[in-house]
Amino acid sequence: MIELVFRNDAYTRECLSAVLGLTADGGIILERTVFYASAGGQPGDMGHLVLADGSLCKIATTVYGPDKATPVHVPVEGAPLPKVGELVTAIVDWDSRYKLMRMHTGLHLLCSLVKFPVTGGQVGAQEGRLDFDIEDASAIDKDALTAALNALVAADHPVTERYITDAQLEANPGLVRTMSVKPPMGTGQVRLVAIGTDGRVDLQPCGGTHVKRTSEIGQLAVTKIEKKGKINRRIRVAFV
Repeated sequence: MIELVFRNDAYTRECLSAVLGLTADGGIILERTVFYASAGGQPGDMGHLVLADGSLCKIATTVYGPDKATPVHVPVEGAPLPKVGELVTAIVDWDSRYKLMRMHTGLHLLCSLVKFPVTGGQVGAQEGRLDFDIEDASAIDKDALTAALNALVAADHPVTERYITDAQLEANPGLVRTMSVKPPMGTGQVRLVAIGTDGRVDLQPCGGTHVKRTSEIGQLAVTKIEKKGKINRRIRVAFV
């Protein structure tokens, strides 16, 4: 199986890897990678590969292949491609990755405050958003949410991970907050992201990348609450 280095340590910025293959359109498959492939509303990582001869292959994004399990590194047009079996160094664009880690964790905090079903979401380097089905729109207030978010950030809660089995998740459906995105299952274990001691702030399955403590997120602001349907509301959050 391909080793997803970021799954166990999102702070690892580079790794040495052999090239397992190239797709028909030039995508690169590595035996291990620090690049997160686009999923769950989080964009795929960009960065570059250092080839055996020292040349650089710039990676525009990372996606999953047709099997929904194999990360494919998509090079920019005209970039030199490695050969199958070649050893390369994969280096993620850390500035972009870290912003996504901070925002993704911030959206978990938003989810912990708005206790309604999540119908969609998107993680961005400057702004993120979550969509909720909210029966009573008066239950949410932009300024109050901003204050509550920043209180959780300032509290410096730990962000940790643990694993449960697929069967345990199926027996505890309340852990799943997202209606549109299913948690990654099928390998026999599901990763839970816990914020606060024992997940007291937030606890839910997630395959994305996150910071280790909420204080790393930085100041946030709820910039807009949009009506997207009869009961659907889109809440946008941005770094201050």
